[in-house]
Amino acid sequence: MARQSISFTQPNEEWLKSQVDNQEYSSKSELVNDLIRQARKQQVQIDWIRAKIDKAEENGFTKDSKEDILRQSKSLLNG
Repeated sequence: MARQSISFTQPNEEWLKSQVDNQEYSSKSELVNDLIRQARKQQVQIDWIRAKIDKAEENGFTKDSKEDILRQSKSLLNG
């Protein structure tokens, strides 16, 4: 596993420490890795939505309903 040294603002450091102290996570590293995983999942959803918008703009319309797009995006987010 790659090792990094990073600095946090005081409020972020306090929040990270509170999560570990509350036993939500066993370490700050575990918590930061979880946050990164969540951000990566969100980026997949954002990229998918952008692609749908681009396609709709290129074609003038999309055949998918708002509900379909929302359902599909939630499915990607929940992975």
